[in-house]
Amino acid sequence: MRVIERSIATALLLGLLSACGGGNFRPVSDMPVRIGKPYSVRGTTYVPAAQPGYDLVGYASWYGSESGNRTASGERFHPGWITAAHTTLPLPAYVEVTALDTGRTILVRINDRGPFSGRGRIIDLSRGAAEELGIRATGHAAVWVRAVDPPEKDRKKLRRGKPAGDRPRMSEADLSTLRTRLKTAGM
Repeated sequence: MRVIERSIATALLLGLLSACGGGNFRPVSDMPVRIGKPYSVRGTTYVPAAQPGYDLVGYASWYGSESGNRTASGERFHPGWITAAHTTLPLPAYVEVTALDTGRTILVRINDRGPFSGRGRIIDLSRGAAEELGIRATGHAAVWVRAVDPPEKDRKKLRRGKPAGDRPRMSEADLSTLRTRLKTAGM
């Protein structure tokens, strides 16, 4: 009988401790990767899918007042971390985001869903990612977003909320090509 009582007491104590430590949030991890079922927001249906060749130009915005909320991946949202929201990429996923006005490129970890408003918006960056990319002051910017498979050292930094290693700036010729692609897309 004492063994059962101890087991119950231990289980209760562990439950209380996990609740104090944010036990209702999923730990920051790259596994399992979740695709998710189709979902609808404001009359638009989104179909999450593995998209290893994802490569799109559009606009980025940023968000950051939701500190402590649960992301779509189940993790706690940290506005200062280098994360983002995307409507259909797997959770988590890694993308390079390049600002088309400056050529600055950063690596970002996708752990949430969005953006759900704004014509041409393809990604919502956390405040930390917007600062890292240099677009926080403007609120939004033309960007190129492409799926990547970064080395573990960069993934590890991002899982801890830190920026990954520096990425080279894009050449003016490549930026010009991407800007033309954006105009051709009607954005």
